[in-house]
Amino acid sequence: MTLHKGASASDRKQAGHPVNPFYGEADPVAGMETAPPQHTLPDGPLAPHNAYQFVHDELMLDGNSRLNLATFVTTWMEPQAGVLMAECRDKNMIDKDEYPRTAELEKRCVAMLSDLWHAPDPSAAVGCSTTGSSEACMLAGMAFKRRWMQRNQDRYPGSARPNLVMGANVQVCWEKFCNFWEVEARTVPMEGDRFHLDAASAAELCDENTIGVVAILGSTFDGSYEPVADICAALDELQEKRGWDIPVHVDGASGAMIAPFLDPELMWDFRLPRVASINTSGHKYGLVYPGVGWALWRDTEALPEELVFRVNYLGGDMPTFALNFSRPGAQVAAQYYTFLRLGRAGFRAVQQATRDVACSMAERIGALGDFRLLTRGDQLPVFAFTTADHITAFDVFDVSRRMRERGWLLPAYTFPPNREDLSVLRVVCRNGFSMDLADLFLADLEQLLTELREQSGPMQRPENVATAFHH
Repeated sequence: MTLHKGASASDRKQAGHPVNPFYGEADPVAGMETAPPQHTLPDGPLAPHNAYQFVHDELMLDGNSRLNLATFVTTWMEPQAGVLMAECRDKNMIDKDEYPRTAELEKRCVAMLSDLWHAPDPSAAVGCSTTGSSEACMLAGMAFKRRWMQRNQDRYPGSARPNLVMGANVQVCWEKFCNFWEVEARTVPMEGDRFHLDAASAAELCDENTIGVVAILGSTFDGSYEPVADICAALDELQEKRGWDIPVHVDGASGAMIAPFLDPELMWDFRLPRVASINTSGHKYGLVYPGVGWALWRDTEALPEELVFRVNYLGGDMPTFALNFSRPGAQVAAQYYTFLRLGRAGFRAVQQATRDVACSMAERIGALGDFRLLTRGDQLPVFAFTTADHITAFDVFDVSRRMRERGWLLPAYTFPPNREDLSVLRVVCRNGFSMDLADLFLADLEQLLTELREQSGPMQRPENVATAFHH
C-alpha cells in the first residue's frame, strides 16, 4: 500500500472551519459550530449524518472512475452484484468454519479456473483467492524459491544465490518479491520495438540458480502478450543441453481472463507442461470490484506442502497459503456470481465487446495523424501510442494534462530500460466503457488537438515531477 507520513505540526494545529447551521443539521447548542479536526481524533462522537456528510463531501473531489483510462480495475458491476457484496461485507474469508458456504464458493471458483486454464488433472490442481495479483505473484514466487531450495539443500544458503528471470515490463510486485525474499532480479530490458520478454533473452539469463521465469500475459505497459509457448520451448531446449529444469509462472493478471475466451487457440496455460502456476486479478478482467485475485498451481508438487499453514483457533482445520489473514468474503462471492451470471458465452461476449471498443479507438486515434500506435488493442483491450515523429508542438504529457481538464484520466509515462526515451499514452478499455464513451473521448481529443497544434513547443515539466501514470 502507499506509504503516508503523519500530520505536520501545522496540520495538527489547523482550526476547524465554521459550519453553516443548515449543513448536516449542525447544532450550535450541542457545540457543532466548527468542522471536526482532520488529523487528530475528535474529542467526542458526531451524529452519523454529520460524519457521513463530511466524508461524502471530501470524496466528491475524487475523479470519475468510469472515465479513468489508466486503471485495469473493474469500475462497474451490476446492481445485484453490489447487493450481494453488501450482504457479505461482514464475513471474514479466513473463517471457513463459521462461513462454510463462502469457503465453498471460493473452492468452486478455483475449480472453474483450473478447468478454464486446462489443468491436466483439475482435481489435482490447487489454488486460493488472494487480495489481488500482487499477493498471488508473491505466493507463486515463494513456491518457486522453496522448490529451488529443496533441490539445492547442499548449496543454499552458501555460494548459491537464487535468481528470477523476467522482462523489464513486469509489474512492480515482482520487484518487491525479489527485494523482500532476497532473490536476484534478472530483467531483460526493452530493445527497439521489442517491448517485452522474448524467448531467447529469457533463456540467456538462466543458470542453475534460476528459480523460475515470469511470463506476462498482457503487459501493463502496452497490453501485449508475451510469447509464453516460445519461452517454454526455449527452456525445454535449455534443460536438454544443461539439465536445468526451470519452471514458468504466467502472470495473467489481465490476460488470463481474456485469452481463454477470445484467443482459445493460444498456448499459454497449463497445456504447456513447463507452466507451474498462473495468477489473475478477479478485479480486473474477472469483472469484480477490488480486491480479489487468484493463484493456481498445476498440482501439489508445484506448491511445497511446507508453505501451507493449518490453524484451528477459529474452529475446524484450515489449510491456508496467504500473506495476510483476515479479509472480506464479499469479493469472492461476487466472483462466483460473475462466473455463474456470465458463463463462457457471456464472458466471451463481454470481453469481445471491450476488445472491439479498444480496436476501434486505436484505429481512429491512428487515423488522426498526430500519433503513432505501438499496440492496437487486439490482445488485451489496451493500446499504447505516442506522438508522431513530425509532431513538435506538444508531447504526450501535454495531451494527458489537457484531457484531465475534461475529466479523462489518460496516463502518460516513459518506458523502462532500455527505452526510457519513449514516452507514451495508454488507454485501458474495461467493461462499462462503451462505444458511446469512446466517441465522447475522441471528440474531446480532437477538440484539444486543434489547440495543442498551435503551441510553440511542449510545456516544460520539472524533472522531479512524476507523470500521471501509476504502474
